Amino acid sequence: MNQDLLPDSISDLYANMTAAFFSQFQNLIELVVTPGWRQYQIIIIVFLWMLAFCLKLMTQSRWEDWARSRTGWPKWRLRILVQLMRRLTLVYFVILSWGLYLIMQQVTWPSRSYLIGVFATLAVAWLVIALLARLVRNRTIRRIFKWSMWIYATLVALGLTDDVADFLDGVAVSIGDLNITALGILKAVLLIGVLLTLARIGAGAAERGLKSNDDISPSMQVLLAKGIQVLLFGAVFMAAIRTLGFDLTGIALLSGAIGVGIGFGLQKVVSNLISGIIILMDRSIKPGDVISLGDTFGWINALGARYVSVVTRDGREYLIPNEDLITNQVVNWSHSDRFVRLDLDFGTSYGDDPHKVRAAAIRSVKTVNRVLSGGKHEPVCHITGFGNSSVDYVLRFWISDPTKGLTNIRGNIYLALWDAFQSENISIPFPQREVRLLGGESDDADGQQLAKE
Repeated sequence: MNQDLLPDSISDLYANMTAAFFSQFQNLIELVVTPGWRQYQIIIIVFLWMLAFCLKLMTQSRWEDWARSRTGWPKWRLRILVQLMRRLTLVYFVILSWGLYLIMQQVTWPSRSYLIGVFATLAVAWLVIALLARLVRNRTIRRIFKWSMWIYATLVALGLTDDVADFLDGVAVSIGDLNITALGILKAVLLIGVLLTLARIGAGAAERGLKSNDDISPSMQVLLAKGIQVLLFGAVFMAAIRTLGFDLTGIALLSGAIGVGIGFGLQKVVSNLISGIIILMDRSIKPGDVISLGDTFGWINALGARYVSVVTRDGREYLIPNEDLITNQVVNWSHSDRFVRLDLDFGTSYGDDPHKVRAAAIRSVKTVNRVLSGGKHEPVCHITGFGNSSVDYVLRFWISDPTKGLTNIRGNIYLALWDAFQSENISIPFPQREVRLLGGESDDADGQQLAKE
């Protein structure tokens, strides 16, 4: 643009933009009220929209039946199909308007199809923007993206982008050598939104690809996925700063000074972050492992940057800081393999044959589901001592699915032992106490003497 033609102030920019809008509005009014092909085009556009709506009513049920039969399609394709079904009128209007516009460009003067081309272009832009907006999960950001892109598409179709850009570029704030304009902020916001969406999609695709690779351990999958996320979102942050025009050298010095102060106040947070990296690198725990930490028993649901998600059998989800898993003793029931040995203590009467008791116990435990048998996983039963009222035993058995619970398997084995001992006439003793009530005059006198003392 020629520098001599640039406006001298923001008021001049606003006046120029207002004049451009007013001129376009006048042209639109003239298109509506002036007889001729301009009015005909508006009537044709209204007719095309009504025809598109009628086609939607006539074919919507058939499209829905066809969409329900696409059961083998990928999820992303089904989501696009659902969005198109919701905007079926707009889809028909795009097809009809563009078809008619291309035909009229060949058989009539181009000016006689100008309005049809503008509305056809706007319809395509609105449809594409509506589909792309579904990639943004946050509802507020999605609405901002949708409306901003619709406004931009409308300005492009009406030829007003240069006037609006000149006005926004003239609205600026100067801070030293830094000059921030409204146009630069809008460009930065749009760029950040697009890059954040692409970064999220890329990080999700990388995470899914890592999870499908069986050659990489689960802990390394999480570590690589977190690293990719940090790189992608870090690149977005740097691009945003560069777009706004900040000097990265000054920011590096400032961030170093601020980082020292923040580090003292966020020691626990930093400790959890470092502990999380250590856990991922040494692979001491990984998603799916069954662990015990204090009174918490459950399996690892997810490994986060600050905490580990542990789900217990009762459905509760505990968020345990990574530092606790590094500094405290953790029982990993499935660290090296998935096999777990459990011990169950019981006792029988001295009148029962110990050989018979051991054989009955081993037979009964083998009838319980989830209990392994054979080889080194064969259940065993040993005498552990002679108690005050019973012979004490320990029954040892193996399972391969600790995630299904430990209390329930112990309960089932106790029931199996009860049934086996009942059928074999093996008794389970319990402590008995005998209370004697002593009567007589001498006893009463002794009691009274003790009461006086």
